[in-house]
Amino acid sequence: MEVGFFTMPIHPLDKDYRKTLAEDREAFLLADEIGFSEAYCGEHYTDAAENITSSTVFIASLAAATKNIRLGTGTVNLPNSHPAAVAGQIAMLDHMLDGRLNFGISPGGLASDAEVFGNLEKNRNEMFVECIDMVLEIWKRDAPYSIKGKYWEVTTEKTQMTDIGQGIMPKPLQKPYPPIICTVVAPYSKGITAAAARGWKPISANFLLPKWVKTHWPGYVEGCKQANTEANPMEWRIAKSIFVCEDRKKAEEYALGNGSPYVFYYSQLLTKMLKHGRANLFKEDQNMSDDALKLEDICKKLILFGTPDEVADKILAFREEVGEFGTLLYAGHDWKDVNLAKNSMKLMTEKVMPQINSSINIAAE
Repeated sequence: MEVGFFTMPIHPLDKDYRKTLAEDREAFLLADEIGFSEAYCGEHYTDAAENITSSTVFIASLAAATKNIRLGTGTVNLPNSHPAAVAGQIAMLDHMLDGRLNFGISPGGLASDAEVFGNLEKNRNEMFVECIDMVLEIWKRDAPYSIKGKYWEVTTEKTQMTDIGQGIMPKPLQKPYPPIICTVVAPYSKGITAAAARGWKPISANFLLPKWVKTHWPGYVEGCKQANTEANPMEWRIAKSIFVCEDRKKAEEYALGNGSPYVFYYSQLLTKMLKHGRANLFKEDQNMSDDALKLEDICKKLILFGTPDEVADKILAFREEVGEFGTLLYAGHDWKDVNLAKNSMKLMTEKVMPQINSSINIAAE
């Protein structure tokens, strides 16, 4: 099993914007240094807590500073962008990273982003499909372009001068294009089936209960069948909120105590999910009332914390529950204590993952 990194960072509202961006960037640099295989960041334009507005811009800042890690948009929220802009930015970014780019896409889940871009009342799933289809068509075609849809139009027919390069859009370095990754949130997601049928790879979100994460694999298998390809569990990524510390008491306090950045993270998510009718993600029983949801219970179910031995055991138990998967994505949280946060990531690679892979190998034998 590989270990990667995924952050849709949620920071305290009063924390200096420059500091949060610097710490988020430092987390990616550390992940590269200590051997994480890949790392993704989300994007939101209208959330003071989740303050990376462009995953492509953020990743571009890391291109020359990282050496081995694959970097991913997590995700480009396609209804909020013109497909020509997405195609051009991703193609350039793939070259900047020398082919180390994963292209994460989604319809976007933040309602205020949809509102600010004027698509709150539109069919964003339909816009999502049209946008990615246009992006892929741009990369497939040579100029001039004449691609028309319901929401967008892409053309350079009137202004092209291809002999000098005008009217020609760049193509990615990876052929035919970077791996396309989709974040999956809903229990029994139909989106994962449609994505797999197109050859796209899934990430199951870290704020989804294990019993609902488990429902993603059958959907992925079904989509692969539609594409006449074999479903490989090594291509399934699952994100988890994890905190590792040699001191068991300190681990519990940082993960669940007063002022915990992990509790703050889930408090923000719970408030948003309740407001927009998506709190079912946190419910073991879908008939449970919203009023019955308790933040403390959610945190205890979704945050894996403890000593390296304890966290390794918890991850193996989680794997036993949901099934085999290829990459565990360590979820990024605010660095309330920089030293503890960095050390947790280091312990993950130095002590937790070796135990996990040793146990998996022994079981396989």
